[in-house]
Amino acid sequence: MFAQRSVFFHTAGAACRESAFRRELPGNRAATLLKIKMMSNPKATRVRFQVLGVVCSLSVVTYLDRVCIAGSAPFIMSDLHLTPVQMGAIFSAFAIAYALFEVPTGWLGDRIGPRKVITRIVVWWSFFTAVTGLMTRFWTMAAVRFLFGMGEAGAYPNAAKVFSNWMPRAERGVAVGTMWTCGRWGGAFTPALVVFMITRMAWRSTFWILGAVGIVWATLFWIWFRDTPEEKRGINDAELEIIRRGWPQAISPTESRSTVPWLRLLKSGNLWSICLMYFCVSYGWFFYTTWLPTSLKARGTTMMQAGIYGGLPLFMGGLGAFAGGMLTDYVVRKTGKLTSRRYIGFTGFFIGSLFMLGSVWVKNPLTAVWVISMASFFGDLTLAGNWAVCMDAGRELAGTVSGCMNTFGNIAGFLFPLVTGFLIQWFGRWDLPILVSGVIFFLGAVLWLRIDPSEAIV
Repeated sequence: MFAQRSVFFHTAGAACRESAFRRELPGNRAATLLKIKMMSNPKATRVRFQVLGVVCSLSVVTYLDRVCIAGSAPFIMSDLHLTPVQMGAIFSAFAIAYALFEVPTGWLGDRIGPRKVITRIVVWWSFFTAVTGLMTRFWTMAAVRFLFGMGEAGAYPNAAKVFSNWMPRAERGVAVGTMWTCGRWGGAFTPALVVFMITRMAWRSTFWILGAVGIVWATLFWIWFRDTPEEKRGINDAELEIIRRGWPQAISPTESRSTVPWLRLLKSGNLWSICLMYFCVSYGWFFYTTWLPTSLKARGTTMMQAGIYGGLPLFMGGLGAFAGGMLTDYVVRKTGKLTSRRYIGFTGFFIGSLFMLGSVWVKNPLTAVWVISMASFFGDLTLAGNWAVCMDAGRELAGTVSGCMNTFGNIAGFLFPLVTGFLIQWFGRWDLPILVSGVIFFLGAVLWLRIDPSEAIV
């Protein structure tokens, strides 16, 4: 009905403008016809880029709250008298809850729309970010971080759902890459920011302030955002045509699927390859957001140096994410084939694994961080493709498929801090966790060759 009314008024307005121009004095008929054409085909609005900006700000806030505990870890361990295994368990409590609730929250975004779900997510995690600053024991801290992970689960699958509704296929890679760049850079500067704040107001107050930032963001998001372009004021027909161009005729992107064919999802080899691939890239990546500042401090850096150096892998990852977004869209446009995304994925994983393994033999802490930052760059070069594949193959189930993929990523996030804590406590060697990560990264490169973005999962 909305489309019919808009087409009617658009056509009627164009006819009136043409009639007016025909009454002009004869003269430059070409110029008159050009005026008619320009007025009957108005320039497309750019509301979708405002939506992209909002999602990017969500990514920044997500990493502010997620990464702040990595920068705070040495202070928390000292204050609460925690062992490396206990601190690893606290990191893992977040990840396992995130993994458990990723698919249900992604499905909920498909069912009721991302506006309601994202607002709930940000309010929930902001509350438990603030509550983290009140904890005094290991078990209560682990419980709060579990609840924090439960609340934050589904943020990125619902962001993928937003892009699925708002971005044309030819722009999704850039959109996803930009989102991850903002998130990575938010995480890159968070460790130094957290150390700066802690040295002036203690670690507990830092969590309270960051929790308040999230509440403000959620309020503004609820007021401004709408689930689909058709619901948003200020968007014109020309932009709607751009957004909807390329959608299969059998799919209505503005409608939610009420049921999910779970059995068909479980039988999809394409989906399993996507999920296992994301496990591989996430396993090593969680080193940057959990143990990296602590490992640098163990190698002789000051706490402020650890905070600054610890942001380098995420900063380089942000560059990789943006470059990967540009690259994956360019290659798809150039070749006309969605399957081109798999070769970018393979190359990024393969080179990233080489840098990850190579960092083990570097002794200088700053040089080692730069080498491992290159592993982060090439790993995140694949990020836009990872999430664009979920939209390409998932289609109207983009939120659910993204949730499945990110579930495996967070299972890796659950395992890595625990395994690392045990390796450090038993062997006292920081190179062992990185070696394992490099090998798993290489397996991810092989898995990319089995992924077909053009094959619909359902």
